[in-house]
Amino acid sequence: MTEDDAGDADPGQLPAVGEAVRDTACDRVGRVTGHEGPYLQLRPLGGGREWDAEPCRVRALSQDELLSALLAEVNARSRQRA
Repeated sequence: MTEDDAGDADPGQLPAVGEAVRDTACDRVGRVTGHEGPYLQLRPLGGGREWDAEPCRVRALSQDELLSALLAEVNARSRQRA
């Protein structure tokens, strides 16, 4: 799925469990943990509470976006320990 077709998601092309995606409705990044009814369940990359997302509002992350999101998560954890 690309950014251009995020609004036209085909139910047959749902992201796979484990895939990192951006929920454009709330501008959050997470991993797909499952599919329940018409929604995807997403969990933050660093763990935490799941949320439901509409499949038409999610898009796959590029490698650069995934690396950036993972780095931001590591930095946030390091600030909490200090």
